[in-house]
Amino acid sequence: MNYPGPFPNVIKIGPCFVGKDNPTFFIADIGANFDGSLAKAKELALAAKEAGADVAKFQTFSSPRIVSAVGFSKMKLRGTHSTWQKPVAEVFKDAEFPREWHEELSEYCKSIGIIFSSAPYDFEAVDLLDSLDVPFIKIGSGDITWHEMLTYIAHKGRPMILGTGASTLGEVEEAIRVITSTGNTKLILLQCITNYPSKIGSANINVIKTYRDVFGVITGYSDHTPGDIVPLGTVALGGKVIEKHLTLDRKSKGNDHPFSMEPGEFKLMVDRVRQLESALGSDYKDVVEEEEETVVVQRRALYLVNDIPHGQALSSSDVTELRPALGILPEFKGTIAGMFSKRDLKAGNPLYWEDLEK
Repeated sequence: MNYPGPFPNVIKIGPCFVGKDNPTFFIADIGANFDGSLAKAKELALAAKEAGADVAKFQTFSSPRIVSAVGFSKMKLRGTHSTWQKPVAEVFKDAEFPREWHEELSEYCKSIGIIFSSAPYDFEAVDLLDSLDVPFIKIGSGDITWHEMLTYIAHKGRPMILGTGASTLGEVEEAIRVITSTGNTKLILLQCITNYPSKIGSANINVIKTYRDVFGVITGYSDHTPGDIVPLGTVALGGKVIEKHLTLDRKSKGNDHPFSMEPGEFKLMVDRVRQLESALGSDYKDVVEEEEETVVVQRRALYLVNDIPHGQALSSSDVTELRPALGILPEFKGTIAGMFSKRDLKAGNPLYWEDLEK
C-alpha cells in the first residue's frame, strides 16, 4: 500500500512538539468525569495542568447521534456496559458535554496554559472543534471504521490522534488509507484495549512497534489499565503519547471515575515517565562523565612482579594484571615481551610505555 508520506516523525501540537527526540505528550482524558458541571470541568483541567498533562481532553457528542436506544435494547450485554445502572442511551445523555460550554472551557484552558481538545462524534462536533481552533482532534477507537467521519476530520488539516482499540491491523491500515487519501499525514496511532478497566495482561504494548515498523507513524497508548505500568512500558518501547483518564476522586459516582487516575497518581506517572526518559538517554554508546574514574578504577593494567634492572629484557611472567588501570593495558602483555627496560624498575609498580624500548 502506498501512502502519500512519509509520515512526519515530529508533529507540532499547540506549543508542543510530539515525536522523535521530544518528551512524552500527556493527554488527561476527562471523559464524563466533569459530572455535568462546567465548574468541575474547569477544576479538572486545572488539576490536569498541575499534574503535568499537556492536554485536557473532553468528548463532544449528542446521545441520539451516537447510540441507538433500540439497538442496545436488543443486546444482551456482558461487558462494561452491562454493569451500568441505567440504559446505555441514558448514561450517554447524562455524560454529554454541552456544546455551549466548549468555547468558555477552551478559553479557560488557554488562560491556565493547557491545551484544550475533544473527541467529536458527529460532523457538527467536528465543525465546532475546528471553529475553536483545537490543535489536534482525537478519534475514538469506536469510529475507526466510520470512514466518512475519518475523511471529514482529515480534511480539516489538523493533526489527528487515532485510537485503535478493538480493531485488527487490517482495519487500522484501511483507516490510514482513508485518512492519508485526503493528503493529511499528521497522524498519531494509539494502541488501546477498549475495556474499562482493561487487564494489564491484555495490553499488548508491543503493537506500537508494529505500527512504527509497518506504517512509520508516531505511536502511543490510550490506557485503561490500573497504575502506570503500561505507560512506562510504552515509553520504553518508543511511544510518544500517553492518554489516561483523570478524576478528582475515584470514589465519585459515575462510570468513568473508578478506572481513572486521581491527580496525585497522574503526577506520579508523569514524574516516573520523565525519569524513564532521562534513563533511556540516546542510542549512542559512550563513557559518561560519572564513569570516567571508573574506567581507571575497575579496569586492569600490567604491574611488575619482579625488580627489573636497566637494560634487562622483559618476559610476560615479569608482569601481572591488576587494578587500577594506570599503565599498559593487559591486551599488550604479549607485545612487551622481549622489550628492554630504559631504567631500573621496581616490583609492584605499574608498567608504562615510557619505561621500555625495543
